[in-house]
Amino acid sequence: MKKLTQAVFEERRAILAGEIGLRSIAIIATSPVAMRNRDADYKYRADSSFLYLTGFAEPEAVAVIETFDTEEEGYSYSLFCRERNREMEIWNGYRAGIDGAIQDYEADEAYAIDLLDEEILEKLQNKDRLFYRIGQHAEFDARVAKWIATASGESRRGTSAPAQVIQLDRIVDEMRLHKDANEIELMQIASDISADAHTQAMLVVRPGMMEYALEAELNYVFGKNGGVPAYNSIVGGGENACILHYVENDKELKDGDLVLIDAAAEYQFYASDITRTFPVNGKFSPEQKALYNVVLDAQIAAINAVQIGNSYKEPHNVAVRILVQGLLDLGLMQGNIDDIIEKEAFRQFYMHGTGHWLGMDVHDVGAYKVDGEWRAYEEGMVVTVEPGLYIAPDDETVDPKWRGIGIRIEDDVVATENGPLVLTAKVVKTVEEIEALMAKVQAA
Repeated sequence: MKKLTQAVFEERRAILAGEIGLRSIAIIATSPVAMRNRDADYKYRADSSFLYLTGFAEPEAVAVIETFDTEEEGYSYSLFCRERNREMEIWNGYRAGIDGAIQDYEADEAYAIDLLDEEILEKLQNKDRLFYRIGQHAEFDARVAKWIATASGESRRGTSAPAQVIQLDRIVDEMRLHKDANEIELMQIASDISADAHTQAMLVVRPGMMEYALEAELNYVFGKNGGVPAYNSIVGGGENACILHYVENDKELKDGDLVLIDAAAEYQFYASDITRTFPVNGKFSPEQKALYNVVLDAQIAAINAVQIGNSYKEPHNVAVRILVQGLLDLGLMQGNIDDIIEKEAFRQFYMHGTGHWLGMDVHDVGAYKVDGEWRAYEEGMVVTVEPGLYIAPDDETVDPKWRGIGIRIEDDVVATENGPLVLTAKVVKTVEEIEALMAKVQAA
C-alpha cells in the first residue's frame, strides 16, 4: 500500500512555518467525531488540512507550529493527542499516544489532549500573530477566543499575546491546491480503482437490477483495493439521472434506460471523482446516443482547455458553447447561440459548472479567483471536467422522445507543462467503446 512518508509532512510544516513568519503560532485541530444515530458513530475521517500537515488520522488531536525570534531558531511542532489507554484501546483500537506522536509522527513535543487549555497559554506568549482556521467549528472558536483573552490578561507579567488573528486556511488551502508527484501518484491509484469499479458496473448491469445492487458492485471494487467511497455514490437509472445529487439508489434499472453513475474511491485520503453514463441493456437508443455524443464532444474539448495559463473558467466556456450548439442542432433549443449563452438559457438543460478542484477533498480547497479574476491553471492543479445534459421528464417544451434522459461524463485532470493529464482515462467513455465492452458480456 502506497503511503506518504513523514518526510513529506515535515516539508509541508516547514513551508507553513516560513509562510506564517517569525514570532508566530499556527493552531490546527482535526475533525470531531460525528454521530450517525443514537450511540453509533460514523467511521472516523480526520480533517483534510490537519492530515495534510501531520499525517495523523486519530480523533481528538490538535497540532501547533511555532516560530521564534530568528530564522536560525527554526520552528517547533507540537502534537496534542489522546494518551494510551488499554481499556479504551480494547474497545476502539490502538492509539499512538504521547510516545508515538514523537517517535512515529516526528513531533518535537507531544502532550495529552486534556492539557491543551493549560499548555497552549505558554505557547501563545510573546507571539505577534496567531493563525488558525477561523469559523471551522464554533466550539473551537470559543476556546481560541478564551485563550487569547487569558494570554492578553497575563501581559502585565511582561509577556505579550498575539495582536493579530489570521485565517490559516488562506495559506494551507493554497499549499494544498498545488499537488506534488507524491500526491498525484496517490490520486492516480484512487482513479484506477474508481475506473475498475465503473468498468465492473458496465459488465454486470442488467435490466431489472436494483440501483443499490449496482452501487454494491462499486463498493466491492473500492474496498478490495484499499479504497473507500470518496462521497455518497449516485446511481441514477432513467429519469433519476436528471436529479444532480440523487443518492437514494433504491429504484429498479429498466430496459431501454440509461444509468448515470457518479461514484469514486478515496485512497490514502486522496479522492477521485468519475461519472459515466451507459445503457442498462448495453445499447444506446438514437436519442440517447445523439445527446451523449454532444456531451462527450463538450467534455473532450473542455479537457483540452485545461492548459497552464488558461483561465479556470475556460473549460466551462468551451463546454457550454458545444452543448448549446448541440442542443440547437437537435432541435431542443432555438435561437442565436451567443444570445442563449449570454442569457444562460441553456441552464434549462445544463445547470451546473463544468468542474471543481480535486484533492484530499472531493470539492477541494483553493480559491477559484485571485483579485476578482478567474485564476489561471498552474502546474499540479487537479480539476474535474464534467459537462452534462439533463432533459427533465416533465419538460413539455421538448419532444417526448428526449424527456427523462440525463447524461454526465466526468474525468479528473491534472494541469501539467505537457498539457492535460487525465487520471481517469482507464475507463471507457465513447459510445462505441461502451457498447463493445457490454456486448462481450451480453454475448457470454
